[in-house]
Amino acid sequence: MRIARFTAGDEPMYGVVTGEVDEFGQAGEDAVVVALAGDPLYVGVKLLDQQFKLADVRLLAPVLPRSKVVGIGRNYAAHAAEMGNDVPTEPLMFIKPNTSVVGPGDPIFYPSQSSNVHFEGELAVVIGRICRDVPPEQATDVIHGYTIANDVTARDLQKSDVQFTRAKGFDSFCPLGPWIETDLDPQTFADGVRVQTHLNGDLKQDGSTSDLIFDIPTLIAHVSSVMTLLPGDVILTGTPEGVGPMEIGDEVEVSIAGIGSLTNKVAAR
Repeated sequence: MRIARFTAGDEPMYGVVTGEVDEFGQAGEDAVVVALAGDPLYVGVKLLDQQFKLADVRLLAPVLPRSKVVGIGRNYAAHAAEMGNDVPTEPLMFIKPNTSVVGPGDPIFYPSQSSNVHFEGELAVVIGRICRDVPPEQATDVIHGYTIANDVTARDLQKSDVQFTRAKGFDSFCPLGPWIETDLDPQTFADGVRVQTHLNGDLKQDGSTSDLIFDIPTLIAHVSSVMTLLPGDVILTGTPEGVGPMEIGDEVEVSIAGIGSLTNKVAAR
């Protein structure tokens, strides 16, 4: 099930996307959004007798994290190496504020404090219920679904500050979308799911979640051993190698097989 948050010109709504949508998010002419009676995280999936053509609506960030986005750093060995870092011995966590979240098509604002802003395409896990100290074997019980993220990073500030808060916390530094896929389970694919990032149409990142150092159940267990996770919280699972700088006017597209594509342009702040 593809759960979207959208607007048809009035107040934001939630809906289920039906019809033909290919693995990279390109909708067929029959694709529609059937409206839901509120946020399914809190009221469940209750369909209304109201639907819109997908092409006629504006998709928004599919979830507004109730409290936080938890990022995981250096979770692909090749990415750790390209940044000159060792592979961590346990998941490396950081926090992105929920105010950093934007949706498909929204601008990524280039902050004046930085001159080296990077894209980082990632698979994102959306938490479905309040939980703490989740054993790895029960991790799937707390997952609402998966979406796509761009963990935008001011690389120069990350290096100068040592810790990641400012470098990853600017408004618009966490695009999410296009929707939440509730039927996808990356753990069931021997080769994982493919994560790609294109910059102005050129392929920059091409990885697979099969290369994660710490798998998704391990990440959920680790994060929930430190902090309580709330419905709508998001865990970013890490980025493959190939990260690089973006400039004002650039377009970044992150695609994940089985979910779709998330596209944003970089704009002056």
